[in-house]
Amino acid sequence: MTQVESGHYFQKGYNKKGRFCSYWHQIDEVYRLQPERILEIGIGNGFVAGFLRNAGFEISTMDIDTELKPTIIGSVINIPVPDNSFDVILCCQLLEHLPYENFIPALIEMRRVVKTGLIISLPDMKLVHRIHVETGIGKISFFYPKFLSRPIAWKFDGQHYWNINNAGYPLKRILSDIEEANLKLIRHYRVPENPGHHFFLLNK
Repeated sequence: MTQVESGHYFQKGYNKKGRFCSYWHQIDEVYRLQPERILEIGIGNGFVAGFLRNAGFEISTMDIDTELKPTIIGSVINIPVPDNSFDVILCCQLLEHLPYENFIPALIEMRRVVKTGLIISLPDMKLVHRIHVETGIGKISFFYPKFLSRPIAWKFDGQHYWNINNAGYPLKRILSDIEEANLKLIRHYRVPENPGHHFFLLNK
């Protein structure tokens, strides 16, 4: 069931600078992996798929919203393609739109469909300060928790059922459930320019 109208993804309030920084990280991770076939689950405004397609990558898209005109109509917990159909799956800012009991089943289903790995991002609600340092030889960004910040309780808001670091959804639970789905964590990080987006790079 769709939660928002297709026009939602083209509103100025949705397409903020930080979101485009996250798009850059999605694209950068794809370039690192150099896959032959990509599946993007959850099209949004189509920016990432369009860029990658124009860059020469073979990319299919999947969504439950037919108005977004995906290549494949389907759900992340029931992907209508054979095993090992794609080299890499992109699934960013989507899984939190499902009740958490679907998290592991969705990971298992994506594992079935992919040959190599997954690029996933999830919302992270932990309040942090960002430190960014640039010098003539490089740059570094890191975060530290805001003083006395505590997990915030969350109720379904019409879109998100849960977020990382809400009460009951600590990062360690997410990492444990990734392992439970028989996926190997390569690395994870929060986007320096948009710390509300937490990336996970996973392999079979």
